[in-house]
Amino acid sequence: MSNNPLLEIPTLGQSIWYDNIRRALIENGDLARKINDDGLRGVTSNPAIFEKAIAGSADYDEQMRRLIAEGKSAQEILDAMVIEDIQKTADLFAPVFARTSGADGFVSVEVSPILANDTASTIAEARRLWKLVDRKNVMIKIPATPAGIPAIEQAISEGININVTLIFAQGFYDQVAEAYIRGLERRAAGGLPVDGIASVASVFVSRMDTAIDNQLEFRIRRSNDDEEKARLSALLGKSAVANARLIYQRFKEIFHGNRFGELAKKGALVQRPLWASTGTKNPAYKDTYYVEELIGPETVDTVPPATYTAFRDHGIVGLTLEENLDQARAAIKQLADVGVDLAQVTQQLQDEGVKAFIDSFHTLMETIEAKQASIISGVLERQAASLGSYAGAVKDTLARAEKEQWIRRIWNKDATLWKDDESHKNIIANALGWLTVVDQLVDSATELSAFSERIRGDGFKDVMLLGMGGSSLCPEVFRRTFGRREGFPQLHVLDSTDPATVTSFEERVSLSHTLFIVASKSGTTTEPLMFYKYFFNRVREIKGDRAGENFARFLEWCRQRSRDSTSRRCSLAPSE
Repeated sequence: MSNNPLLEIPTLGQSIWYDNIRRALIENGDLARKINDDGLRGVTSNPAIFEKAIAGSADYDEQMRRLIAEGKSAQEILDAMVIEDIQKTADLFAPVFARTSGADGFVSVEVSPILANDTASTIAEARRLWKLVDRKNVMIKIPATPAGIPAIEQAISEGININVTLIFAQGFYDQVAEAYIRGLERRAAGGLPVDGIASVASVFVSRMDTAIDNQLEFRIRRSNDDEEKARLSALLGKSAVANARLIYQRFKEIFHGNRFGELAKKGALVQRPLWASTGTKNPAYKDTYYVEELIGPETVDTVPPATYTAFRDHGIVGLTLEENLDQARAAIKQLADVGVDLAQVTQQLQDEGVKAFIDSFHTLMETIEAKQASIISGVLERQAASLGSYAGAVKDTLARAEKEQWIRRIWNKDATLWKDDESHKNIIANALGWLTVVDQLVDSATELSAFSERIRGDGFKDVMLLGMGGSSLCPEVFRRTFGRREGFPQLHVLDSTDPATVTSFEERVSLSHTLFIVASKSGTTTEPLMFYKYFFNRVREIKGDRAGENFARFLEWCRQRSRDSTSRRCSLAPSE
């Protein structure tokens, strides 16, 4: 058995795709290594991914300079950069596409999100991208909005591979499957071949738990009924996996039934469910939770970078997708029984998903225009480095770094770049956690935003961070840099044990309407713990046994939650 869990998953019928694309991944060989070493079978992209890749790196500057010199507009520049990445990635996966007879090896590119509610424009954009990329193993992503459904059918009828995105509810899924089948039936009726056309239905997972868990936790905090609290708590983290498992049952009914069977005889491929948004956003859940719980035949899982690395390191592989189906059905029913409106939640999630992609698209265009302006102005060309007598040593070291693949080894958290003995290797590997912190924060953005809205809704007027040193310095910089958003609590950062300072902070706020965040990297720092004990006692004088509602703790061990799947909420929860 392989030591790499990613290599075991395909033996159970599931394909792993990578939910990320960036020029550097292509050019430095990292993507090719994932194909060869991890059995990676595809890549997905979206406007948010390209925003991070283009805005957050210098990978594209050389191409931008050339395109600007050619007089291209910002939209033409974006098209050129995206299409080049998609084509190069598709070429990397061409052997996978050939080896799997067209079942895998795909790279996905999304139609402009601003067209999500415009059927005709979505169809035109899908045709344009399909022609521009000009690769058999590309999929055009179209959202499962009311306007997107007929566009999906039309695109399939024209032989365009489609990745249907932003599916949350079974009702949406049924419409998507119907659009795919109708598109194929139209081709068959017109005497056109139905083989060689591929499609996936992207069901978003973790975002559903985030939305529903927030509702449940809101009610748990306000309930004085222990039985009700227990009933609501039992549903935490259950909705997303249950929803996906039941959608998979619909997939089996639809694509292994008589109607699709007629198309299958003509070579039609099933439209596989693709599990999207499988990064863990809640620190209470194992970091590989959603990947491990949804492994099964005829499915795809597109895994974000941090989760991909975590699963390769310690993922557990097994046929889990059809486990506990009765419990899944019961969980969905119980959610309705306790008043969670799944239709409302899933519609809101789709609307928010479309909006998030539109925002990313606009930010990306603004970034390109800003870079375009800076390149035209020549500001960047005025910068130079004069290394004097060190130039030779720097050049030799850079050559050695390239030869020994330092960058790749650092990103792989390879501690042997520094030390070989086991004791140091463990320390170094742990210290390299910062490499994936950006991806983890991106994965957690939805939960953090929901938490922000939640504390505002709970009536908190102030937030006081209790820290010392590094755990308070960063929040203080953010506080001074970004200020306060209108309508949200005011942030205060206490990092002094001077009694007069502590008293002055206490006098600035209403204790009963203040959320206290206890920040300690180790969880044992004396000063934050003393702050915590002092303010907890002060709040308890006002609220009694409900004082814990005003406290959240952030400890370093939250980062190790993947090693302990039984850990409970550690950062965004009342103190216990």
